[in-house]
Amino acid sequence: PGSITFVNADVAGAAGCEALVNQAAATGSVDVLVNNVGIQPVDSYLPAHEFPEETWDRILDVNLKSGFLMSKYAVPFMLKQGGGVIVNIASVQGRQSMKGVPAYAASKGGMISLTQQLALEYAEQNIRVLAVNPGTIETSLAMESVNHDLEALRIAAERTHPMGRIGKPEDIASVVLFLSSDAASFMTGEYVNVDGGMMAQGSWAE
Repeated sequence: PGSITFVNADVAGAAGCEALVNQAAATGSVDVLVNNVGIQPVDSYLPAHEFPEETWDRILDVNLKSGFLMSKYAVPFMLKQGGGVIVNIASVQGRQSMKGVPAYAASKGGMISLTQQLALEYAEQNIRVLAVNPGTIETSLAMESVNHDLEALRIAAERTHPMGRIGKPEDIASVVLFLSSDAASFMTGEYVNVDGGMMAQGSWAE
């Protein structure tokens, strides 16, 4: 078994991202980078004309710029060692949106586009870049959106997810592990929806 090191860092800025990557590199190598961060403050579900600029900036900094910065500092280590994998956690919101989430939707759509761009940039250097688009997953972010009412979250998931259930963090982790492994060695620039069939449904259930 390996070991886990927790690093407290603000990934919305360059200094925090560089320090985090450098600490990881100090263990020996940077084989896999998973950009898994996202915020959607409960008071930010607003139409664009009411959306505060500072809230927009904060969401884009955390949800999107962090992925660019973490990749910026991780890629040089991957180039030196002959390759690596970057997995970006985007969202179904990046493919099909809803009312009241202009910044979140833009940030996750941007993450999908960033995934494709980085994949093309570094394909010849054996750095694979992929994205995962979760549906509704039982996380603190999802719970905040329903005032920590798990039953309300489950009811909503039954309406919007054809499989009729909310996702678990393990559902996402399993896909990330696969994409990070040699079993996915011919995959890059793609996204995988892990959403209980939500995107296959074609529209948000009413």
